[in-house]
Amino acid sequence: MKSIVSLLKSATLAATTSVFMLGSALAAGPAPAAAKPDLAKGEASFAMCVACHAADGNSTTPVNPKLSQQHPEYLIKQLQEFKSGKRANAVMSGMVAGLSDDDMRNISYWLASKQAKPGFAKEKDTVALGERIYRGGIPDRQIAACASCHSPNGAGMPSQYPRLSGQHADYTASQLVQFRDGVRKNNLQMTQVAAKMNDREIKAVSDYIAGLR
Repeated sequence: MKSIVSLLKSATLAATTSVFMLGSALAAGPAPAAAKPDLAKGEASFAMCVACHAADGNSTTPVNPKLSQQHPEYLIKQLQEFKSGKRANAVMSGMVAGLSDDDMRNISYWLASKQAKPGFAKEKDTVALGERIYRGGIPDRQIAACASCHSPNGAGMPSQYPRLSGQHADYTASQLVQFRDGVRKNNLQMTQVAAKMNDREIKAVSDYIAGLR
């Protein structure tokens, strides 16, 4: 008899607790949605970046990346990692030091809204090698095709892989070298890929990427 009473008490307590928890959850309501990015504020905040990246994000300086039409999630991640030090760059670390998460979000979505200007491959002697690496990888060294992540036309995949098409060859090559040499450490996958590439291959594929559209 005591066992039955105990079981009934336990069941009543469990039911009461469940109702209380459900009521608390309903009272709390759904989590607030993130505010939409403010593109006007993004453009205003980007003013300090114009000297290196141009007014619309289409940098004309080969060592500075084009940022226009880049996936905003990728840009936000890079800005956050410059600020945290996970991606080391003395100039960029200083530039982002005073930016809030909202600032980074606004800037990134504003840049994503700007049309990227096309680039051009310049090295006729290596364009075939660059295309072969980009589209087919280097099988004998287990290097995957760049297109498998960044798409055949270099558009990338939102939230996963950055847009590469039209990017300055000098900038792309410098980043691959930094990944290979362990200077840039914020992407293990790219470090592993670049570690197996020589200078000629890096230059060839970087030049080919510049002409993608």
